[in-house]
Amino acid sequence: MEIRRIKAAEIRETVKRLFMDCNYYIGGDIMSALKNAEKNEESPVGKSVLAQIIENDEIAANERIPLCQDTGMAVLFVEYGDKVTVEDGSFNEAVEDGVRAAYDEGYLRKSVVSDPVFDRINTKDNTPAIIHTKIVPGDRIRITAGGKGFGSENMSAIKMLTPSYGVEGVKRFVLDTVFAAGPNPCPPIVVGVGIGGTFERAAQLAKLATFRPIDTENADPRYSALERELLCEINKMGFGPAGLGGSNTALGVNIETSPTHIAGMPVAVNICCHAARHKSAEI
Repeated sequence: MEIRRIKAAEIRETVKRLFMDCNYYIGGDIMSALKNAEKNEESPVGKSVLAQIIENDEIAANERIPLCQDTGMAVLFVEYGDKVTVEDGSFNEAVEDGVRAAYDEGYLRKSVVSDPVFDRINTKDNTPAIIHTKIVPGDRIRITAGGKGFGSENMSAIKMLTPSYGVEGVKRFVLDTVFAAGPNPCPPIVVGVGIGGTFERAAQLAKLATFRPIDTENADPRYSALERELLCEINKMGFGPAGLGGSNTALGVNIETSPTHIAGMPVAVNICCHAARHKSAEI
């Protein structure tokens, strides 16, 4: 296979479009889940809240305006073909330029500060982005982009379990994390769970899990059963839409796993609000 040349400008424009679109248009999987939740919600207040969320998402799409005021920190998962080379610039800089353009031209709130502890000065363009890159065979670049709001991000957690905890320990940690979050992450939520790898790999998997469509299941039937069980238990908590009570605290639970060390079983939980923004494109 010959090397394929891609212009940096094409990457920039693709990233720009993805971040504008994910902030204006909620995914079909989320909209379907919201409508199903509204139909089945037991609480009249919860049903009303879900109707308002659906109406808000429809207005955002029709008027091309952000569906949430927190337009998030830019996160990208990239599958980069090993037969691709970028011309007229670097890949990372093209991505950063695309993020800058999206948040400027799309009137998206810029929420990134340059130093996390001391200065906390806004970078004024929502960069730098968080870019996870995986080299894969082929001559294409696949980009999945999302804006991660921090009302839900702040509710996430990781724990370095040991194998002796078993599946019951995994369930307890996930449920305890969601219960501690309560109404803070703007339910109904999407719960991403990463299990395995190392400390940082588990967290990355949990974030990746929130990007997976919630109308899909883990390919391993054991983990898909665990996804369904956790979703059922979370919805029994009763926080409900907007934390005002009801039977729909979560829209979905997605689990992603990775091989790990014989002595460990890292588990990370990444919580995402109902504004679960992500779009994908292939160049």
